[in-house]
Amino acid sequence: MTTRLSLFDSPMFLGFDDFERTIDRLKKSSDGYPPYNIEQVSENQLRITLAVAGFTMDDLDIELEHNQLTVRGKQNEDGADRIFLHRGIAARQFQRGFVLADGIEVTGASLDNGLLHIDMTRIVPEPQVQKIKISSMKKNSNSVDKSRIIDVEGAKDDK
Repeated sequence: MTTRLSLFDSPMFLGFDDFERTIDRLKKSSDGYPPYNIEQVSENQLRITLAVAGFTMDDLDIELEHNQLTVRGKQNEDGADRIFLHRGIAARQFQRGFVLADGIEVTGASLDNGLLHIDMTRIVPEPQVQKIKISSMKKNSNSVDKSRIIDVEGAKDDK
């Protein structure tokens, strides 16, 4: 039996299972192709730039599913009738994944001189405070006094 230590083993971290799976997924993606940059364009704007020389727009595919941004590239082998004396430019396919935080929205992508730019915006949520009232239990039974329970789902404290 193997015990695996985790950053989120503390009982104080409730509901962080998705983060742990995300970290495990990031550890498994270790291929360095294609090279990329991540830059902060402004306070709430980010850009991922991938070096995809030789790929056309038709060869590239970008998908976003459950905060997982996936970029795939597949070139068609059109050199069947060509004879290479040396082939140093590989026409290989790739898949590069990025995990986006909640609140990051992909706003667009462009291909320029062999560089694929993916633009993103960080959406800053409005702070929201909820008051949660405490209900009391009846002394003689274990049932909850239903007249004292407050629905917190729609409650919002406006300041």
